[in-house]
Amino acid sequence: MTDTAPAKLSCRNVWKVFGRRPSYYFDSRGYVIDPDALAERLRAEAHLPAVVDASFEVAAGEIFVIMGLSGSGKSTLVRCLSRLVDPSAGEILLDGRDLLKATGKELIELRRHAMGMVFQNFGLLPHLDVLGNVAFPLKIQGMPAREREERAREMIELVGLKGREDSYPHQLSGGQQQRVGIARSLAVGPELWFLDEPFSALDPLIRRQMQDEFLRLQKMLKKTIVFITHDIGEAFRLADRLAIMRAGKIVQIGRPADIVLNPADAYVAEFTEDVPLLNVIRAGDLATAGEETMPLVAPVRRDASLGELVPRLAAGEKIFPVEGNASAPPSILRSSDILAALKRDSARRIRS
Repeated sequence: MTDTAPAKLSCRNVWKVFGRRPSYYFDSRGYVIDPDALAERLRAEAHLPAVVDASFEVAAGEIFVIMGLSGSGKSTLVRCLSRLVDPSAGEILLDGRDLLKATGKELIELRRHAMGMVFQNFGLLPHLDVLGNVAFPLKIQGMPAREREERAREMIELVGLKGREDSYPHQLSGGQQQRVGIARSLAVGPELWFLDEPFSALDPLIRRQMQDEFLRLQKMLKKTIVFITHDIGEAFRLADRLAIMRAGKIVQIGRPADIVLNPADAYVAEFTEDVPLLNVIRAGDLATAGEETMPLVAPVRRDASLGELVPRLAAGEKIFPVEGNASAPPSILRSSDILAALKRDSARRIRS
C-alpha cells in the first residue's frame, strides 16, 4: 500500500476451503495451527484450500493486481472479496466495515452503488443495444429514465463508443463489447472496481489497446481497483502493486520493480525472469534526493520507464530531474543508477 493513501479494502487472513466440512477446521478466531500445516492437513483430508491465509490492503486510488497461473486461487480470492462466494475464515473490510457481517440486503446495495465488476465473459444482454446495456444497472437502481440515459451516454463516450449507442452486442467486436462492459460497470460510480481477467479473451493487439484504454480511464477516474490476470506482462504493465499467488497462497506482494529486483523465492524469480527491467523499473523507483545542481533539461515523469530514458542516456546526460507528486518531492535520477540496473538485468538474463 502507498504511504499516504488510506486503505480502502483490507483482506485479513482470508481462507476459502472447498470440501465436505471446511468449517470444522476453523473456530471463531479463524484457525488454530500454522497456516502451511493447516493447508497440508486440509489436502490430506480431502479438502481443497483454494485461498490460504491471504492478507493485504489496497489503498484508495490504487491498481492492485493479483496474478498467478491457472488454479492458483486468484479468481476465487476476488470472488471472496466481492462476497460472490463466502470465505471460510478471515475478515474483509471496506472502509473499515466488515463485509462478512453484511446482510444479503446490504450486499445488494453495496453491489449496486459501491462495487463495480467486470469479468472475462462480457455478459452483455443480447436483446438490448449499447445504450440499454450501459443503462441497465441504473434502471435496477430505480434511476429515472432521463437521468440514466444521460449517465449512460456519458459512460459510452468515456470508453470511446460514442455513435454506437444503437448497436447490439452481436454487431460489435470483442474489444467493443468489453468497452460496453466497462461502461456498464462504471455507470454506477463504484468506489471499488473488481476486474477478473477482463481482457484475456481478446486478441493480443486488441488486448494491448484495452490496457491502454484502462490506464487512460484510471488516470481520469482514480478508482480503487483489484485486477486479476494470469499474464505477467499485463500485470507488470498495469499494477501499482501486485500479489503473486501459488497454490492458494500469496507468495509475494510489492511494486513491480521490487518483485523483479528482489524475488521472494525461486518460484517468483522463475516466474519473472523474462520480464525486462527496462520496461518495469520507473524513474521514481531509482530517483533519490540529491545536492547536485539540477540541469536545465526537461524533467522526467516518475512513471517513465528506464527504456524511455535510454536515448537521453546514450546522448550523454548524467543527471535527470524527476517530477514530484502528492507522495514524493522532486528528485534526481543518476545515470550511474540506470547503468547499474541495466547491468543487473543483463546478469539476471545470463543466469536464466
